[in-house]
Amino acid sequence: MSKNFVEWKIENKPIPYEKALSFMEKRVDDIRKGIKPEMIWILEHPDLYTAGTSAQQKDLLEPSKFPVFKTGRGGQYTYHGPGQRIIYVMLNLSERNPDIRWFVSQLEKWIIETLKEFGIQGLCHPERIGIWVKRPDKGMGYEDKIAALGIRIRKWVSFHGIALNINPNLENFSAIVPCGINNPFYGVTSFVDLGYKLDVNIIDQTLRKKFLNFFN
Repeated sequence: MSKNFVEWKIENKPIPYEKALSFMEKRVDDIRKGIKPEMIWILEHPDLYTAGTSAQQKDLLEPSKFPVFKTGRGGQYTYHGPGQRIIYVMLNLSERNPDIRWFVSQLEKWIIETLKEFGIQGLCHPERIGIWVKRPDKGMGYEDKIAALGIRIRKWVSFHGIALNINPNLENFSAIVPCGINNPFYGVTSFVDLGYKLDVNIIDQTLRKKFLNFFN
């Protein structure tokens, strides 16, 4: 496969989590073997919670609210559902830069630059994974997460990725401690919650355009 070609796939209907996971497992092996190109897969899932490798049972506050899936990605509990763009990133880091810190940093920069295109100032913090925005409307020191990151690397091929909140039901985050952060100063937000009502196709196109700035 050409080192310069990345396949983009954007779904118009929700994809069951089990189906997505099975697809990624196979695609990662094919990328490693050189059978298939790298891939960015953008989709939505039905309502569910996923538990990363660091998830603690006490952070699942309402176990019966939605299905819960244990997953091999890093991180703790998070919510996926309608109104949230899931960006699965399947890249061969051995041909790019076999450095996990570099990879995570590039993912963060990619989302921050995408948000900037719409007038949203995203922030990242070493002690709090994900992309955050300041909320002076709530008070001094308040920040909300607009995008969660959770990745896995297998033989230097990445999978899982990013959950970007466009217009999900934010109440669904209340049944978990999102990413293990239990602090009244830190919440969850979305494009619509911040006052940005945008066509999701425009956001998808911007993600694709900005991708080349960090993973060319």
